[in-house]
Parts: sequence; structure tokens; C-alpha cells
Amino acid sequence: MTGMQRSSSDLDVRRRKALFRSWHRGIREMDLVLGRFADAEIDRLTDAELHDYEQLMEAPDRDIFQWLTGETATPANFDTGVFRRIRDFHVAEEEPRP
Repeated sequence: MTGMQRSSSDLDVRRRKALFRSWHRGIREMDLVLGRFADAEIDRLTDAELHDYEQLMEAPDRDIFQWLTGETATPANFDTGVFRRIRDFHVAEEEPRP
């Protein structure tokens, strides 16, 4: 997968911007982490969850990556339900399928 896979035509402006930002992080690894999550989940996030997601995207890519991999502890203000969904989304994606 090399880039955005979902159309944003059915999304409101706020979600379109979040989807775009998810795929244009500056570090390819984070494009894939946040972009894949956004492709699958952006339309399911509540307004409060979208707010948490937007706040997470303000953090530096290196920090987010270290939090997701467990290299460093996730600060309480970023350890939200959305952050855990992103982490769980990628753990499930990596598990072997029967």
C-alpha cells in the first residue's frame, strides 16, 4: 500500500483535512501508520474522538512512533481511546491470519 485508499468525497471538511494530514506526515512510516488507520476509521470517529486524533497529529512523528512501539511511555494527554485504537489497529493488522 503506497497511499490513500479511500475517497474523501463522502466526508465532511474536518474529516477530509484529517485524512489528508494522516497521509502527509513527512515521515513515510507515520504516513502508513496514521494513513491506514484514517482510511479505515476516519468516518467512524465521533467528534470527540476526532478532536483527540487531531491533537495526536500535532505531536512530532518520532514521539508518536515511540509511543506506538512502546519505546517510550505515552504521555497521559495523548493516551486516549483513539491512540489505543490506532495501536490496536496495527497490532491486529500484523497478526498472522488463519
